[in-house]
Amino acid sequence: MNILFIHQGFPGQYIRVLKALAGSGQHKIVGLGRARRDASIPAEIAYIPYGVQRSNTPGIHPLVMETESKVIRAEACAKVAYRLREKGFHPDLICAHPGWGEALFIKDIWPQAPLLSYQEFYYQPIGFDSNFDQEQQGLDSWQDTAKLRMKTANLLLNLQASDWCVTPTQFQRSSFPQQWQSRISVIHEGIDTQHACPDAAVAPLVLPDGTSVRRGDPVVTFVNRRLEPYRGCHSFLRALPELQRLAPDARVVIVGKQEGVSYGAACPSGSWKEVFLKEIEGHYDPSRVHFTDTLAYGPFLQLLRISAVHVYLTYPFVLSWSLLEAMSSGCAVVGSDTAPVREVIRDGENGLLVDFFSPADLAQAVAELLRDRPRAEALGAAARQHVQQHYGLDACLRQQLALMALVASGGLNAGN
Repeated sequence: MNILFIHQGFPGQYIRVLKALAGSGQHKIVGLGRARRDASIPAEIAYIPYGVQRSNTPGIHPLVMETESKVIRAEACAKVAYRLREKGFHPDLICAHPGWGEALFIKDIWPQAPLLSYQEFYYQPIGFDSNFDQEQQGLDSWQDTAKLRMKTANLLLNLQASDWCVTPTQFQRSSFPQQWQSRISVIHEGIDTQHACPDAAVAPLVLPDGTSVRRGDPVVTFVNRRLEPYRGCHSFLRALPELQRLAPDARVVIVGKQEGVSYGAACPSGSWKEVFLKEIEGHYDPSRVHFTDTLAYGPFLQLLRISAVHVYLTYPFVLSWSLLEAMSSGCAVVGSDTAPVREVIRDGENGLLVDFFSPADLAQAVAELLRDRPRAEALGAAARQHVQQHYGLDACLRQQLALMALVASGGLNAGN
């Protein structure tokens, strides 16, 4: 087949499918994205970056600024696609992540090509992330709701254009309007459980500040892409004083960029890390709390194998790969009792769940697992087994490839 992939940060979530397709030698694959070619992209794939030709209109109404940004990206991507068509490339299947707008006009270039969209999340004013944390988000106003409505305009247009859609989790599918959910398959990208795995003989890891941590130490890990409230950094940092009181020997390792945000509002002044550490200043021992910034994937997995307890907190939002990789590595996980986490963690069976907003409950749960190592190891083993059974890479890849073939053949489409 001729297959076109579109993702702003190509290869993005498609990396494992792309490697499988490229390795088969049976397909001509073209990728479109805004980033430069990534070293992870297989050499067999033709990658074409697109560049936007303009910025937002000065003085444009704030409620349509994001929509205009997506139209600008869509136009730039469509121009590249049109040149591909003029050179004779006709995809048998288009796989696109519509979140940033790139795929908006792709059906106007190839009207007959089946479009399989990766639908990550649909923003809702009630019951999901936007009104979850009143301390950080405040009470919703009609203007906030109006902004969300405009944010979904691009998603609705892409849902209408798609022949079929796929999303990684049941929770993520549940965020979409009911009338579209029957057109969305739930298939995770898959976790390489042979790579993310326990290792009783794992070597000690030297952190960027020179501290060495080793398996058997009371190491507590916490991972954010960026330290921000969406992923519970405030609840975790506020738990440190009580955690250190209950487990004074614990060494806490916090992974993630310390500036900026990936989701939600930026910190009004400085960084969220600075704000919440200031709250607990004088009430915790900073010498036993280590911030690593981001880690390369190898050291990251090494840290998970060392971890005695891993903490994962999130708003009702997209589930992070890091949770499943921690579970696959055999970590005893304490997670937030929020819908995306409940989908993978059963409290007391393969992890512990606590109130997202209760630092005291979080500290208590972590300390319990640091004290009761047999229970922690049993939870970690059950967590790994759950990921192997439900999120193993080989099975997920087979499902992804089967869905692609079905959509390409016309077996699934929005008109059925």
